[in-house]
Amino acid sequence: MNRATCCAVALSLGRSRHRCRSLHARIEAFVAHYNHLRYHESIDNLTPADVYFGRGQTILLERERIKRKTIQHRRLLHKTHAA
Repeated sequence: MNRATCCAVALSLGRSRHRCRSLHARIEAFVAHYNHLRYHESIDNLTPADVYFGRGQTILLERERIKRKTIQHRRLLHKTHAA
């Protein structure tokens, strides 16, 4: 819903323009958080923006690289402590 439509609905419900702008700003903030910051389990813990802009595969590959490096490091630590 665009700002003009939002304000028209708010005004028809007896709300002030200030309240309409405040509501619209909060909705925009929620949508930005949901699409750009919140990870979604259903899309491999990526954000919708990562998937939409084609960054998903790069991020997943980097996570896998970090995971392999971490496991290798832990095995090395285990060997040195066990010896």
